[in-house]
Amino acid sequence: MARVHNYYAGPAALPLEVLEEARAELLEFRGSGVSVMETSHRSQEYDDLHNETIGLFKELMGLGDNFKVMLLQGGASLQFAMVPMNLLGEGKSADYILTGSWGKKAIKEARLFGAVRVAATTEKDGVFRRIPRQQELALDPGAVYCHITSNNTIFGTQWRQFPDTGSVPLAADMSSDILSRKVDPAPFGIIYAGAQKNLGPSGVTVVAIRDDVLAKCRKDTTTMLNYHTHVDKNSLFNTPPCLAIYILHKVLGWTKAQGGVESLEKINDAKGELIYGAIDGSNGFYNCPVEKDSRSYMNVVFRLPTEELEKKFVAQGLAAGFLGLKGHRSVGGIRVSMYNANGLDSIKDVVGFMKDFASQNS
Repeated sequence: MARVHNYYAGPAALPLEVLEEARAELLEFRGSGVSVMETSHRSQEYDDLHNETIGLFKELMGLGDNFKVMLLQGGASLQFAMVPMNLLGEGKSADYILTGSWGKKAIKEARLFGAVRVAATTEKDGVFRRIPRQQELALDPGAVYCHITSNNTIFGTQWRQFPDTGSVPLAADMSSDILSRKVDPAPFGIIYAGAQKNLGPSGVTVVAIRDDVLAKCRKDTTTMLNYHTHVDKNSLFNTPPCLAIYILHKVLGWTKAQGGVESLEKINDAKGELIYGAIDGSNGFYNCPVEKDSRSYMNVVFRLPTEELEKKFVAQGLAAGFLGLKGHRSVGGIRVSMYNANGLDSIKDVVGFMKDFASQNS
């Protein structure tokens, strides 16, 4: 078996240790005599796993007892609808800070359920090159929540410092940078994340909601899209994605074993400095279109002098064992997604390839 460097934006790389543990336990889960895929979600073995997973997530995120955690399905895309469906209604409005493609999708869904204000956007000619600055935010102090996307996988931007929204709780799509750095949960009313980047495989979505925000959620929505349903039943109202939650549990355990979020943040910072240093030091061969104070440390995007060279870069990179270097189809270019499972050595290797390619093609 030949493992390659995986830079796909999602589903993304998983820690090798997690994959090896899952392979070893695939046929028998915790002495039950059956696989976790065959175990009833009402069994004691699964119930223990389920609650351990929630506990690990809360511990790593620093969430207090005032947060409830749900393990749902539908990805972040379903949360684009569930957040406004539960919190908006007649006479209520929400602010959205638009920083990329996923924010646009979230706004589109929210407008089906109530009034939405775009409190700020840095879009210019269909492109986002930076995160808005605090003084650019036109916030409504009466908004039910203010929605942000913490990291933008397509345009390669990231909130390096979250906006100050006063008493208005933040609702954040953290799918692509959750647990990559220390976050103060206090300003957040809702945090949600599709697992398939930093948490595990696709199929499970983690949602954390603060008690005071949950209390404001409507109870007259459809049962399966009502936060009260899933909080009241501990995300066991219907059959959960047991295998995906099992892998999520493994990844959270791996994250803790690495020294937790603080340790991984230091590694992620070193990875970002290494690859952006290579881009900025390439004498213009590589060009990152994102302003320096808005650059993502999860999804690094850059261009080469020509599209022909970009195609050559992707092809030669694949031949050398670097998978998923092609930029998103909507913007082109190159993208290196380097989530927690992509260690520092992996980034050193791709930076070495970048330097050799530039030397040979300048």
